[in-house]
Amino acid sequence: MTDPVVLDHIKQTVENNDVVLYMKGTPTFPQCGFSSMATKILEITGVDFEAVNVLEDMAVREGIKDYAQWPTIPQLYIKGEFVGGSDIMREMFESGELKTLLSEKGLLNEK
Repeated sequence: MTDPVVLDHIKQTVENNDVVLYMKGTPTFPQCGFSSMATKILEITGVDFEAVNVLEDMAVREGIKDYAQWPTIPQLYIKGEFVGGSDIMREMFESGELKTLLSEKGLLNEK
């Protein structure tokens, strides 16, 4: 069971940032293919996002899995809600659903 302090920290991060990606590595240096793909998808959409490198803190790495009840990383959160991992992100991106969701949440700078 994850320490409640860690879960509270995750909750604060998710609720205080419009778009959060929990990933392995950083956007400039992703440490796995799935995190790399997730970062590229968000960069293509043009949305600003907060990236959390789970490799820097083992408690967060395990805690985020408990927080979302989702076993894998990366994990995407939009406006405090869990969206999914890299496969779901890819499917939503390819169908246009991700851009629609970001637009509906007022997060895209559309011209």
